[in-house]
Amino acid sequence: MGVSVIAMDGPAASGKSTIASHLAKRLSIPYVNTGSMFRAVAYFLNQRGINAADTEAIKAVLAEISMDYKLDENGEYSLYLNDRKLDAELRTPEVVAIVSLVATVKEVRDLLKNFQREIASSQLVVMEGRDIGSVVFPDANWKFFVTASPMVRAERRLKQDGTPYTQEALQKVADSIAERDRLDSERPIAPLKQCEDAVLVDTSNMTIDETVDFIAAYIK
Repeated sequence: MGVSVIAMDGPAASGKSTIASHLAKRLSIPYVNTGSMFRAVAYFLNQRGINAADTEAIKAVLAEISMDYKLDENGEYSLYLNDRKLDAELRTPEVVAIVSLVATVKEVRDLLKNFQREIASSQLVVMEGRDIGSVVFPDANWKFFVTASPMVRAERRLKQDGTPYTQEALQKVADSIAERDRLDSERPIAPLKQCEDAVLVDTSNMTIDETVDFIAAYIK
């Protein structure tokens, strides 16, 4: 018997965060965005004035961090860092600028992996990231790999920004996304990959609702 976790992996800009969030609401269970957990660590380090490139300094303060997903005052599941709810703080330029560097620190990944397993130990959750099915929960009962073509992902990202764009700009973003995929799949620690037992969900020609319907039906 596997672990009761709905593991949802996939590359950047694949829409997996939106899909995971909608799926969790459909199933009335918590949605855990592991990317937010890495940003929370980046926020903590930034508040402490710790250089994100100083691995030893980072390792020295990790014991001071606690993290959980729990119901907030609005009845929504939110991320709490040391019992403080975080939201907009996770999207500041200062945090975004260093989170990729922070995520390369093995001790940070190990700490968050423990938090993620603890969160899922007492309840069914939808958890999304880059290595949930492959590293964090290799025995998850449900694994999905959500993706779309680089061109489709680029188009979605530019439309989300709401500004007009040229074909040249679209191609440039698509090339950047494809390069990000390559780097993520070749990184030495927790590389992005589709598990052999994960269901491939290509959303290139699917709406959010169609994707959620497909995954929910598969689970049930």
